[in-house]
Amino acid sequence: MTDILMPALSPTMEEGILAKWHVKVGDTVAAGDVIAEIETDKATMEVEAVDEGTIEAILVEAGTEGVKVNTPIARLKSEGMAGGDAKPAPKAAPVAETPKAAAAPAPVASAPVAATPPAAPAASGARVAASPLARRLAEINKLDLKAIPGSGPHGRVIKRDIEAALASGTGKAAPAASAGTAAAEPRKVQSLEQMGIPAGSYDLVPLNNMRKVIARRLTESFRDIPHFPLTVDIELDNLLAARTKINTALESQGVKVSVNDIVIKAVALALKIVPEANASFTSEGIALHHNADVAMAVAIDGGLITPIIRKAETKSLSQIAKETKDLAARARDMKLKPEEFQGGTFSVSNLGMFGIKQFASIINEPQGCILSVGAGEQRPVVRSGALAVATVMTVTLTCDHRVVDGSIGAKYITALKNLLEDPIKMLA
Repeated sequence: MTDILMPALSPTMEEGILAKWHVKVGDTVAAGDVIAEIETDKATMEVEAVDEGTIEAILVEAGTEGVKVNTPIARLKSEGMAGGDAKPAPKAAPVAETPKAAAAPAPVASAPVAATPPAAPAASGARVAASPLARRLAEINKLDLKAIPGSGPHGRVIKRDIEAALASGTGKAAPAASAGTAAAEPRKVQSLEQMGIPAGSYDLVPLNNMRKVIARRLTESFRDIPHFPLTVDIELDNLLAARTKINTALESQGVKVSVNDIVIKAVALALKIVPEANASFTSEGIALHHNADVAMAVAIDGGLITPIIRKAETKSLSQIAKETKDLAARARDMKLKPEEFQGGTFSVSNLGMFGIKQFASIINEPQGCILSVGAGEQRPVVRSGALAVATVMTVTLTCDHRVVDGSIGAKYITALKNLLEDPIKMLA
């Protein structure tokens, strides 16, 4: 018998909701078949069978919340087991989350499974046959699929092959953090009763997976990253006039460009003007990103998620408008794929629609900067020594000082201001 364990389907996952089973007791499955759906802290994802066999037992019912990673959720009887005295093959543990101090996720696995003779690694340039889950895990752990022998049908690389590669050191999994570099223990939070608030005087809403991850990651970011804010006021009248003309031209296509769409485009172009701001801090050095992958903060039920506009500097405003609308809608429905919200190089958080004039966001590690966008409002300004009225928006750039120092941050936010105040420069 082989236990099917609750997998870690993202680097931040500690537990999840077993949303749905696609199989029932008695069903025969092959390696790579989708058997269940798991709700993680960010999205709903599919779980694939690792081995061939028959589902003998469902151990966790559909709809169960708080299922910890590595918990047995079902039991599989291998096709080759004819009687009770047959010995099951050793089972690799599913991918587990690594400590924050590691440069990249490096799940821990036990001895590899060898139910069938593995195929030879794919030749250079050849497309590797692999299951979707195996591809996703290889990408997360920075492994080369071509160097991993496949043990699935017809040499297909499946999840257990990724686990075996990590267990044997194949690929480029990052080394685990040493005890000397481990993050400090989180502060213990006292109960409200210990702080003088009587029991029964409040309602307690349990933390969902997303809130737990947000609390942990943002605490670590605010505590561990030396950050500083830079704030400027930006006049929007030229931008608003240009937006009106753009939307008139796009009306027949059913596309409507928002101020936030223009901000995202300007953010990306400014990163090409000041590429030193499009960077991440790593233990090996400062990573300068080739493309502006702009993550936008979207509020959803139970938390926050940051879907990404990839290569935003290369896209038109109409393309960005379509993508932001689609990504935001699917984010609220928890239908984003991991690659759609993981790996951005710069973030934008806009609270202007709520009337917030100015704020400073917490950096979304490993990104080097995040831009906080306030509301556009009419304010008095001085032009040529005389008072005038202009539509002004305040933005704040929060910088990771290890990557972006004051002069680079100032150059970047100045470039952004110039683009937004004179949108015609975006066409240059």
